[in-house]
Amino acid sequence: MAAEEEVTAGAAAAVCEVGENETGGKSAGEEPEETAAPAPPPQKLGRLPMSRVKALMKSDPDVSLASQEAVFIISKATELFIETIAKDAYVYAQRGKRKTLQRKDLDNAIDAFDEFAFLEGTLD
Repeated sequence: MAAEEEVTAGAAAAVCEVGENETGGKSAGEEPEETAAPAPPPQKLGRLPMSRVKALMKSDPDVSLASQEAVFIISKATELFIETIAKDAYVYAQRGKRKTLQRKDLDNAIDAFDEFAFLEGTLD
């Protein structure tokens, strides 16, 4: 959010500089100059490749069409799920005085948290 606030503040300052003359007011009938800084590059909204997520979704025989919005939502939900299970598994890695996640850390997280009960027996 801080980066968005910086961009917004910078854009507001650029608008103020362009639209005002030396006395601080706008001149009647004067058009603002187009000397604003170039727009920042668009930020990537997701970390997972959308084409791969869409291909995985379409591999399900029950799915015939998938809109871009649906693919984006599934992608974001997957990112959040991976982040959550990785954080919970990292707790077990830290208990073992390690910084690298291992399979046993994921198994421990799945066994310890009820929200991962649907995964029990799937990693065997």
